[in-house]
Amino acid sequence: MKNRHIAFVFLFALLVIPNAHALSKKTWDDISNYSVFTLTGTALILPASRSDWQGFRQALYSIGAAEGGALLGKTLFPERRPDGSDNKSFPSGHTANAFASATTLNRRYGWKYGFPAYALATLTGVARVKADKHHWYDVVAGATIGSLSGWYFTDAFDDKVQIVPWVDSKGAGVSFAMQF
Repeated sequence: MKNRHIAFVFLFALLVIPNAHALSKKTWDDISNYSVFTLTGTALILPASRSDWQGFRQALYSIGAAEGGALLGKTLFPERRPDGSDNKSFPSGHTANAFASATTLNRRYGWKYGFPAYALATLTGVARVKADKHHWYDVVAGATIGSLSGWYFTDAFDDKVQIVPWVDSKGAGVSFAMQF
C-alpha cells in the first residue's frame, strides 16, 4: 500500500509534466517547475501522511537549508543567466531544492523512494539548462548544495522507536515508544 502512494505521486507528476521531448524553452521551464514542486511536496507530504513528524522536520530543514544556501550563493556570486534575464544564475535554486528533496527521501525511506526522486531531480537540472535559465555548472553547484543539505539533516527512518513531543492545556512532555 505504501509503495502505491509514492508510485501514484510520481505517475501523477509524469501526467502533468508536458512531453519531455518538447523543444521550447518555456516547456523546459515548466518541466523544471513541476518537477521541483512535485519533489518538494513529496518530501514533505510523505512523512506527514505517515505521522513521521521527525521526517517532516528533517525534510523542512533540508529543503530550507538548500534554499538558503542557493540564495546566499546568488548574492555572493552574481552570474548572468544564459537568457540574460538577471544576475541570479549561480547556483540553481530549483536544482538545490530538488536534490535536497531527493536526498531526504533516499536517506529517510531508502532507494525505492530515492531512485525515482533522484531521476526527477536530475530532470529538474537538465530542464533548467534546456530552458536557458542556468549553465551546467550552476546546476551541478545546486545539486551539490541540495545533496549535502539532505545528507546533513536527514536520518534513516526507524519505526521501531518513536519519540514524540506533546503539548496540551495542562502541560507538555515527550512520549517514547519502542517495538520489540
